[in-house]
This record gives sequence, structure tokens and C-alpha cells, in this order.
Amino acid sequence: MKKPTINTLGALKKTDYRSRTVKEELRENLISILKSKDPTFFSSIKGFEDTVIPQLQSAILSKHNILFLGLRGQAKTKMARLMAELLDEWIPAIEGSELQDDPLNPVSHYGKTLIEERGDNTPIDWIHKSARYSEKLATPDVSVADLVGDIDPIKAANMKLSFGDERVIHFGMIPKANRGIFVINELPDLQARIQVSLFNMLQEKDIQIRGFKLRFDLDVQFVFTANPEDYTNRGSIITPLKDRIESQILTHYPKTIELSKEITLQEAQLPEAQESLLNIHPLVHDLLEQTGIEARESDFVDQKSGVSARLTIAAYELIHSAAERRTLINGEKKTVSRISDLFSAIPAITGKLELVYEGELEGMSNVAYFIISKAIRQQFENYFPDPAKTKKGNINPYEPIVNWFNKGNNLEIPNDLSNEDYIERLSDVPGLLNIVDIYKKDIKKEYKPLFMEFVLHGLAEYSQLSKHSLEKSIQFKDMISGLDFEMDFNEEDIK
Repeated sequence: MKKPTINTLGALKKTDYRSRTVKEELRENLISILKSKDPTFFSSIKGFEDTVIPQLQSAILSKHNILFLGLRGQAKTKMARLMAELLDEWIPAIEGSELQDDPLNPVSHYGKTLIEERGDNTPIDWIHKSARYSEKLATPDVSVADLVGDIDPIKAANMKLSFGDERVIHFGMIPKANRGIFVINELPDLQARIQVSLFNMLQEKDIQIRGFKLRFDLDVQFVFTANPEDYTNRGSIITPLKDRIESQILTHYPKTIELSKEITLQEAQLPEAQESLLNIHPLVHDLLEQTGIEARESDFVDQKSGVSARLTIAAYELIHSAAERRTLINGEKKTVSRISDLFSAIPAITGKLELVYEGELEGMSNVAYFIISKAIRQQFENYFPDPAKTKKGNINPYEPIVNWFNKGNNLEIPNDLSNEDYIERLSDVPGLLNIVDIYKKDIKKEYKPLFMEFVLHGLAEYSQLSKHSLEKSIQFKDMISGLDFEMDFNEEDIK
């Protein structure tokens, strides 16, 4: 929709334009969307279709200010920004008004005075909805002047006005967001005395600045985001402020792996070159999302802090980059995802976790390695028989593999191994290809090495083999040699 050409108050009065508050605007536009049964508007928010989205819609219909409560990485800011799409494409405002005055209902001294002087010739400007969304991250250094405003002595001097004149006020971010949406992220980080300054704007809608009491209808849709109050040590939302926010909506992490995969695929930023060179099997993506789930359940991780959905998004990007690096080193044009690629994503995991004391003792990288390994074990039974159960039975499909390692053989898979060498090394293990052919008959030939490696990792997680993460590779051995390896490693550490 193009910017309207009406440029005076008189011309505006001849149209069907009517004044609406921003909350009325949001409500009426949402009603139109719900009536049209448009499935696309909220489709960018995955996993909230039956929980958060209905609550958000009800809050908008009730014309409520909103607080999104949830752990990090739960799309709180994304939902706030989505609300801006419910605004009208363009709205008229008195030209030059810093409060975006409605021409038919001005609230500022500037707007009222201009209409008194020029009447129907008052110039009109048009504001796009993108300019009506304001966002502020709450930090300890935010002041009342930043949010609400203050007396401007320079303006008073230039205009030769006394400090008692309303025109010397410098308005803060919230008044300037008049007729729009104003978002404060991480509300508990805002000092308590600053939170108090929001009381009147939320309830009585008047502004108090150093003795001034400006009673005008501040037309702002407030949206706040925060971690649950009792989960954060950084600060809290003071009770009177929380009482003034009409709707408090709890967010959550995706409840299934499939939803997690949809979010990751939607949010990951992959260069086209990477997407074309890597064939990533759903198994690897399942393991990645399972890693996020295990992190949220790990005793080493501070669950009060949460584990952001950005963990799996960043890890997914690193998996592609590790594969790209491998193809560049080996001069190859395409490659297939590997289980060992998951361990290349450890930097994405370590940066997203806050550990408890026991986790700090283990070390960040070790915790990440442990979480990936646990995800492999959790997913293994979805593809192959449980090694612990088959060991007790008469037929053990893993016996040829374990026996080969028990004879003193070992297998090392370097991170940068070429496709040809990767297949060759896995093929050296007797029975490995056979078990994939038996239990995964329908997979394409190019993915068989991936599942062969998966079997080795699974056997290691069920203590049939030992697995060691070396600096540039992963090594598999029998259990006894693995114990000797760890003893030698610890002795070197002591020296």
C-alpha cells in the first residue's frame, strides 16, 4: 500500500478516517484476521498454536498491556514484533509533532497550538507502521529521563521560556511512542525506582516530570518480556507494576522434536553454498534436537536459566560449516552428514549453557560432550535394537563388531576424513554394514556410512565399546583398552 497523498487536516476530514486508539486498532485488525481464518499470520511462531497464541489473541481483544514470561530463547521478542504487523499500514499525524499527534485528537501543546493557528490548513504527515514500534532493553543504567522525559534547559534558554512552561519538556522514549507499541525487554533488570515511573502511564495515563503533571491520554500498547520473576537473581518485577499489567502470558520450549526441527530450519541462516554441498539425514537433525532436550534436563545445567532454542539453531549452522570445511580441505564437491559432525557443534553448545557447581567441576566442553552422547543413547533405540537386551539373548547382532574390537583392533575417525576414507575405515569393521542392511533396509546407499558410525556410537553409549574424543578425531576401542587409555591419560595429567 502506497503512502497516502492527503496532506492537510481539511482534506483528511473529507475522508472516512476516524480516530482509534492503538489498542482499538490492534483489536479490530485482529478481528479481521480471525474472521478471514488466515492461517499464515501467526505461522512464523512455531509450537505456540494451542497455548501462547490463543492467550495473546485474547489479550489483544481485551486491549490489555502484555507481559511475556518465559526462559530465554522462547520467542518472546519475536511475538512482540509480530504484534506490529497488526497495525494499520499508514496513519495520519500532525506534521512535526514528536508525539505523533492524531490530527483529529491532538494531545501535545504543539499539536493543539498548530491546529488553533492553521485550522484545516494544518499540515499532515503519514507514518508507516514500522515507525510505530519501539523497543528498549532494560539495563541498570536506564533512567526515568530516558523512558519518560525531563526538563531541557537548552530548549528553555533558546526559546526564552521559564522552567514552568510545558514546552521546555524533553519527552522520553515512551511518550514518543504515542500511538504505537512500546516494548521493554528483560523487565526485571530495570531498577525498582524506574519501574515505579511506569505506574501512572499504565493506569492513569498521565506523565509526571519534575513537578509537571501532564494529563493527556498517552496512547501506547505496552509489551514487556521477562524471565519468571522467581527464577532470576538479577532483579524482579515489583508487585504494583505486575498488578497493572493486565495479561501475563507464560511461554515455553517446543514440546516435541518435530516442532524443534521446524523452528531450527526456519531460523537457521545458511549460505546457499552450504545447503547444496551437504546431504543431512533426519537422524542427525533428530540427534541435534535431542541434544537440546537433554541439555534442558541435565543435572549439570542450571535449569532456572533455561537453554535457549538458539542452541540448536547455532549448532545446526556449525554442522553445515564443519561439513563445508571438510569438503574444502579434501577438494570434494558434496558430502553427507556424519555423527562426528555433532561434536563440531560443541562451541555452539558451550556458549548457551549456564552450569551449576557440579557442571563447573566437569568443565563446559565435557558437559557438552556428555549431553551429545546422552542424546545419541536416547535416540539409538529408535533405529536399532537395545544392545543391553540383545546381549542377554541367544542372537546378538552386535557380536561380530564387538569381537573385532576385543581382538585389539581400534577405529579412529578424524574430523577431516575424506568421504572415500570415511567409508573405507567403517567398512573395515566386520558386521557393521550387515547390521545396517538388516535394520535399515530402506535408506539410500549414501547414508549407510552415517548409520554405520551411529552403531559404533550407540555401542559405546551402552558400554559395549569405549569411545575417546581426541583433539582431531574420535577413537573407538574395546572396553579394556579404553580403561587402560584413561589410566594412561590420567597419569599424564598428574605429571
